[in-house]
Amino acid sequence: MTRPPFPPFTAETAHAKVQAAEDAWNTRDPERVALAYTPDSTWRNRDEFVTGRAEIIAFLTRKWAKELDYALRKDLWAFTGDRIAVRFQYECHDADGRWWRSYGNELWEFDADGLMRRREASINDLRITAEERRIFGPRQAGDQGMSIPLA
Repeated sequence: MTRPPFPPFTAETAHAKVQAAEDAWNTRDPERVALAYTPDSTWRNRDEFVTGRAEIIAFLTRKWAKELDYALRKDLWAFTGDRIAVRFQYECHDADGRWWRSYGNELWEFDADGLMRRREASINDLRITAEERRIFGPRQAGDQGMSIPLA
């Protein structure tokens, strides 16, 4: 199985990889998302360590059962060879209706087939009101590649 674009990355292919990841995560489909990772992919997500597609699927299933109406934006931060650094924000609400915006950075490493073999994510959460929301579902076609505001 392959997942273009392939390393070594250029500015164009790194941006495409980041947008493809954002698009996939916004589906909230754990099985679809897991196909972008090697069968033995390793993750660090906050304080949780995950290895392999089955654990990725279980992790994402738990995540999206709690993070309701999840909507994500990713921006390319840097790239070189087979690695990409990303900054991201997502918004969601919990079962009690409280809204959250989560800010994070990810470090990605890919194999020659374009599958991610390593993902490290550091994430901070900020409670927001419904009126403070600014991410409403997947990006519209004309918004792809636009940077997300910091605050």
